[in-house]
Amino acid sequence: QAQLVESGGGSVQEGDSLRLSCLVPGATFYSYPLGWFRQTPGKEREFVAAISWNDDRTWYSESVKGRFTISKDSDKITMYLQMRALKPEDTAVYYCAADSSCFWHGTDCKYWGRGTQVTVSA
Repeated sequence: QAQLVESGGGSVQEGDSLRLSCLVPGATFYSYPLGWFRQTPGKEREFVAAISWNDDRTWYSESVKGRFTISKDSDKITMYLQMRALKPEDTAVYYCAADSSCFWHGTDCKYWGRGTQVTVSA
């Protein structure tokens, strides 16, 4: 089963930037849309951003639009989430995922990473 591996989380101050990376197995990278979710204790998992597998179209939640940028590098089979102007409410465990439809339909994704913690202090 494909295993995605996140990195780049950490603790920052409000207004700072952070870039998350997600290493994706090659077959998965070239076959599925990729994206990010986040979750805090006691809350539902929240969609953050997604990118198509073939033409790099992107989608964002309203809460991060204009501050976060999703991208991918096919040479490195890696997806990124550039986060700017971070807010305390962005604090969460961030998960990368790959699936044909979960980002838009609220279904479970086929492939997941284990998550990376992002903590934003006021």
